[in-house]
Amino acid sequence: MNKLIIGCGYLGHRVALKWRDAGDSVYALTRSADTANRFRSEGLQPIVGDVMQPESLSFPADISTCLYAVGLDRSADFSKREVYVEGLNHVLQAETFQPGRVIYISSTSVYGQTGGEEIDETSETAPSRDNGIICLDAETLICEQTRYDWNVLRLSGIYGPNRLLARRDKLQNREPLPGNPDGYLNLIHVDDAVQAVLKCEAAADAINELFLISDDRPVLRREYYTTLAEEFGTPEPVFSDADSSNLGKKCVNQKAKNLIGFTPQYPSITEGLPASM
Repeated sequence: MNKLIIGCGYLGHRVALKWRDAGDSVYALTRSADTANRFRSEGLQPIVGDVMQPESLSFPADISTCLYAVGLDRSADFSKREVYVEGLNHVLQAETFQPGRVIYISSTSVYGQTGGEEIDETSETAPSRDNGIICLDAETLICEQTRYDWNVLRLSGIYGPNRLLARRDKLQNREPLPGNPDGYLNLIHVDDAVQAVLKCEAAADAINELFLISDDRPVLRREYYTTLAEEFGTPEPVFSDADSSNLGKKCVNQKAKNLIGFTPQYPSITEGLPASM
């Protein structure tokens, strides 16, 4: 089958290689000629284009599944809203964009709860921060169209290999860490995020559904950074003054388990952090 990745980065690239290894023809959008050459050397089929330049967008026919996993390039001159909402709209309006199904990577930031309560797909989405508002607006573009089937995967914070180095430096330098140490963090190992994409795609009865993708055990920020310090062999974490009333939220992944058979390989940081060093 023909597959398309828009946003072939930390998560998308891993999915692309899984699809390639399964025998699919995998197209990947990139703005860079150098990256296009690297994709080509890996057996992927690059498409040079930019979601912020609609005239540059042209996609192959007969795409069965498109994974849309675009992140913000902070070196570019566009805001998060421009990239996430306007860029997505450019893709959706392209005449050649006619996939059978789109799997859109969103974020649990669409939930605004801060009282430490459990949340799932039925919970209210009323984000107070720009990041969550932007992600929710992008989701709306995906869910309101009728040209193709869709899924939205609301991912907790992704971690994994090469994603922890900046935190190591902060711990080593004893820099105060932001956030309430007694508030909850919700996480997902990148390999489990890949699994969620593949499981979702394979589930015929999951069409036009959204899923919250998180590991099995939310952790306190204090536990996360203390465990990370132990793994790195750095001093114990130091936290800055924070709003003690913000306890975060606890994400529940039961719908994904029930409907698409999602089973985390790394159910918590206990298993996931050692596999990320």
